[in-house]
Amino acid sequence: MTKAFVFKTEPYAHQLSALEKSCDETEYAYFMEMGTGKSKVLIDNISHLHNKGKINGVVIVAPKGVYRNWVKREIPIHLPDYIEKTVYLWTPNESAKSKKEREDLLKPSSELKFLVMNVEAFSTAKGAKFAWQFIANHDTLMAVDESTTIKNPTAKRTKNIIKVGKYCYYRRILTGSPVTRSPLDMYTQSQFLDPALLGFSSYYAFRNRYALLVDRSAGGRSFKQVVGFQNLDELNGLMQKFSYRVLKEDCLDLPDKVYIKREIELSPEQKKIYKEIQRYAISELSSIGTVSASSVITQIIRLHQISCGFASTDDGVITDIKNNRLDELMQILEETDGKVIIWANYRHDIIKLYDVIRKAYGDDSVGTYYGDTSDEDRESLIVKFQDKENPLRFFIGNTQTGGYGITLTAANTVVYYSNNYDLEKRLQSEDRAHRIGQTNKVTYIDIVCKDTVDEKIVKALRNKLSLAQTVLGEDAWKDWL
Repeated sequence: MTKAFVFKTEPYAHQLSALEKSCDETEYAYFMEMGTGKSKVLIDNISHLHNKGKINGVVIVAPKGVYRNWVKREIPIHLPDYIEKTVYLWTPNESAKSKKEREDLLKPSSELKFLVMNVEAFSTAKGAKFAWQFIANHDTLMAVDESTTIKNPTAKRTKNIIKVGKYCYYRRILTGSPVTRSPLDMYTQSQFLDPALLGFSSYYAFRNRYALLVDRSAGGRSFKQVVGFQNLDELNGLMQKFSYRVLKEDCLDLPDKVYIKREIELSPEQKKIYKEIQRYAISELSSIGTVSASSVITQIIRLHQISCGFASTDDGVITDIKNNRLDELMQILEETDGKVIIWANYRHDIIKLYDVIRKAYGDDSVGTYYGDTSDEDRESLIVKFQDKENPLRFFIGNTQTGGYGITLTAANTVVYYSNNYDLEKRLQSEDRAHRIGQTNKVTYIDIVCKDTVDEKIVKALRNKLSLAQTVLGEDAWKDWL
């Protein structure tokens, strides 16, 4: 296969191995840790099957923070230029233009057609119906990116994705960690691929085989409670027959640092407040005459806070705003194994993250490191975090306090929930994990709110530019606001 295949971007050795094992299989799972390039492997697999005349349609289903990346980045970068393509991003709102595009998408042609959908679209009859119509008109490969989003067997979106997937010629799932809470997570993921892979006719039969159950009763009702697991070597052996597992620590060919951007959108409430503050900021700065860096940055901070999900008045009163940032972080944590550093710029965010993660993962799973943390607690937190056997898995801090002088090499995933504007603090905070003592590659994930100053802050930091320097240019503040 690989001798005749021309790659647009050269694969790493582990990507090539994954492709060779999966390329002609009807169903396959890429269990490749975040940052190891599973998206590229999928696109190369799609290109191979299209070249052989096996498929002319692709449905990619992905979570909110990821699905747009397929359209903007992954497909354009990795799909060979000689392949004629149409890429359509599903939206629930149908304009006259999008109606025409949808009608054209359903028509068979020599082009390779991509339908990219948010996983939540399958919670609706409209989204599931259109996916089915597309599949009915094409020889289709369907892929579920971050497939743990379909681990709940009772969820409507899970049922619809499995139902629609049955009519596809090829099926793929992609995730860094297929088992996020328990081995039972695997049932629906394997059902999407093919019910015969694990050989169980129902979720309850699967559960009875791999879970330890005890009878309980409450409120006059009896039920079975999972208290442990069994036969996991058997389950692992079955999964290996249709999957390829890659950990960052196994990829000697990867760069030392891998950068990933996870996009979110403003909520309707955020969007309204953001535009109001934006108009006020432009009006205020326009009336000043000479624009200083400090005045621009003050307005940027206000807008940045709104993109993070809260508004702060001059007297310190904070109001939460409905937003998508926290949901995206929790999705990232679901996809990630091992210990994780989470940097947040605002005290309000740190406290909120601590409460949510503690409730989701347990009291011993998380600690905070910021201005209010005592010296004693800081020392204790670092010791616990660095101990691989300790249950403390999530380190939440701000770069002003935790970005210097400490070692956090137990983590190989670093999430910037919200960024500081200081370039030095960004570089220093990256080095907490990437320093002497780190034996693995490190993945840095920026959560970025689309069409806000958040994008510009991250761009400036990634390009190693200071925010102040960036906004000092002539009329630069207009571009930022």
